[in-house]
Amino acid sequence: MFRTRITFAASAVVVLLAASACAPQPESPAGVAGSAGPTCTTASAGLHKSGQLTVATDSPAYAPWFDSNTPANGKGFESAVAYAVAGKLGFARDQVKWVVEPFAHSYAPGAKNFDFDINQISITPQRAKAVDFSGSYYTADQAILTLNDSGFAKATSLGELKDARIGVQVATTSYQAVLDQLKPARRPSVFNTTNDEVNALKNGQIDAIVTDLPTVFYLAGSELDNAKIIGQFGYAGGTPEEFGLVLPKGSGYTPCVNQALSALKADGTLAKLTSQWLSASANVPELKP
Repeated sequence: MFRTRITFAASAVVVLLAASACAPQPESPAGVAGSAGPTCTTASAGLHKSGQLTVATDSPAYAPWFDSNTPANGKGFESAVAYAVAGKLGFARDQVKWVVEPFAHSYAPGAKNFDFDINQISITPQRAKAVDFSGSYYTADQAILTLNDSGFAKATSLGELKDARIGVQVATTSYQAVLDQLKPARRPSVFNTTNDEVNALKNGQIDAIVTDLPTVFYLAGSELDNAKIIGQFGYAGGTPEEFGLVLPKGSGYTPCVNQALSALKADGTLAKLTSQWLSASANVPELKP
């Protein structure tokens, strides 16, 4: 799963590790908590468990976000980002504990058993009603994957895919992106997992898969022998689709995480990790209506 055209704005924020707790900050209108410079420690009151950073993601955890379905190994973009955030917050590697949280449960209302969840979760106002989001750590496009022998393999515009049977994963923003941008003649088919989507494509149940660009690269390179990436397109009329870390609603640790992310952008770490793990997402054509 690889992406393209990432632009990160650096902001000069320094993480101060001192002996006082994080104070909650006001949320922005978009539902992303502010990063006004709190003072944070590994014993801050906002933590799920003092002295430990509890990080959640789904299982299985796919490349290039994770490696070998083992988030704790530090390999893959999101695993590396999680450990980089932890380091800025003052946590040693052995103080990071990974837990499993299904994708759709991560931003559902209710109590959480993690400090933050990292799982390609798009920041949306609707989701932000139930959880806190950090600032963006990745900006993504949607992409379309089919098979080489598909009648849609040579499509060069979104309009040429109007009659295609499209598959998307449940509870992702891809579904609405398909409705808004492709405007298909029939509703997209919804699948529980990426594996289900791939099997449906292989079995001829659907003509194409729509998901984020890095995931499409992974599927084309690792899961399918005869895949064709048709192209990419922006979400919601060109509005960037941004991934954020998910925290419990009103978490006292949200400003701490935002401060850590800002520091990673400022010192170039986030850009370096993006290049290291997601750089293969270049040179995919942009599909216009």
